[in-house]
Amino acid sequence: STYPYDFLMDNMLIQNNLIKSSIENNVEKFIFLGSSCIYPKYSKQPIEENQLLTNSLEETNEWYAIAKISGVKLCEAIRNQFNLDYVSLMPTNLYGINDNFNLAASHVLPAMIRKFHDAKRNSENVILWGTGTPLREFLHVDDLANAVFFAIKNKLPESLYNVGSGNDISIKELATLVQKIVGH
Repeated sequence: STYPYDFLMDNMLIQNNLIKSSIENNVEKFIFLGSSCIYPKYSKQPIEENQLLTNSLEETNEWYAIAKISGVKLCEAIRNQFNLDYVSLMPTNLYGINDNFNLAASHVLPAMIRKFHDAKRNSENVILWGTGTPLREFLHVDDLANAVFFAIKNKLPESLYNVGSGNDISIKELATLVQKIVGH
């Protein structure tokens, strides 16, 4: 939120240059990866692809979401205009090896692991924000890789697909699991 212009412009330039280069080099199949943050803040659950652009975005990641939405729409336009197999995959909350555990920039699962790890190491209590009732869906990066491979090998009829596990877990349940794993 400190540098919205930079964030939006950098993300759009990266994706638009890749997509434009793909068209210019006659690439027939393109997989665009985005994020579930493209959907409205208060989407009905489970989120369906047709909810795109139906309401306001989450303010904390609005600039990233707008960049990703422009990529989704660009791939959709290419499908419509050039009849090429350009597909957008929107994964849910990802986790896996080499995750980002920086408390200032990480997502909920790695941040929680870091907090419990640090608390155990320093013999401190863990402080988590909120009620713990919100539900989140998580997907291991290897499962996303499998979904990408599937999209590469198959001609999919739509331009936009959500990719997830289909299983929601509350933040409170997640905290209990992480606590057990870390041993704190």
